[in-house]
This record gives sequence, structure tokens and C-alpha cells, in this order.
Amino acid sequence: MKLVLAHQDELQRRLATLRETPISPENDPWDPYATVGLADKPLLTSIEVTVTNLCNLRCEHCAVGDVLTDTEQRAFPLDDLMARLDEVDTLVTFSVTGGEPAASQRLVDEVTRPLLQYAKARGLRTQVNTNLTLPLERYESFIDLVDVLHVSYNYPEPAEFARIAYAYSDRVPKDPTALLRRMERNIRELSAAGRFVSAETILTRATLPRIEEIHARIAELGCRRHEIHPLYPSDFAARMSVPALEEYADGVRRLLATRNPEVWILFGTFPFFACSPDPTHRQLLAHVLAQPNTTVRNDPDGRNRLNVSSLTGDVLVADFASLGPVGNIGREGFQAIWERWLASQTAARIHCHCPAARCLGPNIIVAETYFPGVDWHAREAAMGAGRGLVRPT
Repeated sequence: MKLVLAHQDELQRRLATLRETPISPENDPWDPYATVGLADKPLLTSIEVTVTNLCNLRCEHCAVGDVLTDTEQRAFPLDDLMARLDEVDTLVTFSVTGGEPAASQRLVDEVTRPLLQYAKARGLRTQVNTNLTLPLERYESFIDLVDVLHVSYNYPEPAEFARIAYAYSDRVPKDPTALLRRMERNIRELSAAGRFVSAETILTRATLPRIEEIHARIAELGCRRHEIHPLYPSDFAARMSVPALEEYADGVRRLLATRNPEVWILFGTFPFFACSPDPTHRQLLAHVLAQPNTTVRNDPDGRNRLNVSSLTGDVLVADFASLGPVGNIGREGFQAIWERWLASQTAARIHCHCPAARCLGPNIIVAETYFPGVDWHAREAAMGAGRGLVRPT
């Protein structure tokens, strides 16, 4: 890949600054816009590893639900995965996901913690995606290696946890809200100890009417950040009804009107764009970006990040199981897979760059769900930084 910067040393210095700067609304190292312009093509700066398909929950909105299992075999050696990671010298962030990365102590000891130790030895920013419903000591055994503990929280009341978390479970416990109570205790204790807990809410027709209550609960538990994401209709979630954009927008406005100003709100894969022909969409985006302690993250999937299964070596553009693999690191390295993805017709269709809006285009599933047939390259930002749409760089 031809670098725009004159020297490789300068590129590495810029990437090191991203790794070392504290995570904040002003510095989100997972946002692919952070490295725009450092090379003539998007840099692979983030790897997400699926460490397991085991999970103790079967949530209705799970985008990998169809691949979850009760038993599994690991066919790809961890040393081989780390060797492939060694080949990528542009990494800034590293995430661990599942399944549940703490599904068993053995998984933690043999896979999750060693991968986090590897990432931290390289100076990478780390995140673990977890439901935090297991014994606290299991998380404490690797928490010192984690920059962001990411937990899904969609529950205005215990009954909703029971309904959502066991939607596709064959075995519902006698006390279906016990794990919610443990999750909340874990969040409180970890937050009180100064850990960065980021709670994600998926906007569905169940969560949207009560998003203010959910946010208040997240703030009360001590979470530092509240992430807001659309429903990704993949696997279990594909069986749900997707809210209309008007419903989504109404929920966003209500949330911002009542939010706790101390909690960073991050909108991920936000389905409202500066190039929208609908003025209400542009007005909502401008309103969101004008709020303090509030950010809109460009979609990392396929723009600076790949997902890899530590079980099989399969590489995906995102951890949504329905998208299918784009390669396997048993046969080739991450960089070769990345270059092939960037050259693909799918990437060409959704990858665009609007400097005026600091926007890199839509998430692939959001594009297919809400904007089928849209030619993103034919659209331009109808509002620019000079008219208050986007915060200055």
C-alpha cells in the first residue's frame, strides 16, 4: 500500500499517538476517520476476534444467534492467530467478542486473557464485548488488560431482561432475572473501581418507547458511555421488526432531551446522513452533533476493521454471521484479505468519503435495510462544516 506520508516512521508515530491518547469523545481510536489521509487506501487498524460461539444467553436481537452453540472445538491454533496479527503493523485497536468471552474459566485462561495480553504487549487499545452476567472474579482476571468493557443493556425493567435474554433459549431458569441482578452488580463494582464500562442499547420497537428509562438506568449504574445502535437484522435479529427511521429519530430526540450530560453518548452506524435528500434527517444529524459529550462514529467494519474467528481462522468484514467469510488466515494474511475486500464490488458500493461531513458512508447492513438501491457516490453533503453540521477537526 502506497503511503501518503513521506516516511513509514511518520506513519508509525501517528498511529502510536492514537494508541496512547486517552479515549474520549475527542479521541475514539475505533473510528476509522482517525486515520483518513495517512495512506491512499483505508488502513487496517483494528482487529476483532470472535473467541467463542458459546453463550449463556439467547437474546432476541443477537446478530450471531444462529451460530451460537453449547459445545465447540477449537480448530485454529492461537499461536498461528498471533503470528498473523504480528504481520499487521498498523493496528491501533483490538477487540474480543463472542458468544460470551468469559463463558468459562478455561476459555478465559486459554484464549481471552492470552489474546488481551498479546494486544497490550503491542500497546493496542482493547475492548471486550460481554454480557457481564457471570461471576465478577472471572472478569477481574483480565480487566487490567481492558480499556473498554462493552455490555449490551436493553432493559427498562427486569421482566424485559427475562423476555429478551431468553428469547431463543431452550432452558429458561426458575429465576430469569437473576443474571440481570448480577450484571448490574458487576457494572456497579467495575465502574466504582474506575473501569470504562460502555453500555450499548439496540434501538428496537421494544427499547425505543423506553429509551429514556434505559439511559437513566445506565447512568445510575455508573457507565461512562452509552452507545446507541440500530437493529442489525442478522440471524436472530432478522426475525424482528425493524423500526422505521421516523421512529428511530423520535427516540433519538427524546433521549437527547432527557439524557445525563455526564454520560458520553456515542451513536454507532447512525442511519442519518449529511447527504440525505430528506431535510429532517439532516436536521437530526446537526442536532446530534451540536450536543456536548455526544459523538457519531463512522462504521469501523470494513473501513478499518476485520473480524476473525479464533476457532476456524475465518475472516469476516463484520461479526454478523449472515455476511459470510471473505478469507481465512490459515491460507493468507490479514493484509491480503483486506486488499481483496477493498477491491470488491460490495466495498466499492458502500465506501465513500465526504470530507465536508467527515463521513465514510453507511454500514453494510444499515445500507441494505434502510437504503436499498441508493447510489452513495452520487450524493453530496447538503450541509457542511461551515454551516454547523459537523464539529471542526
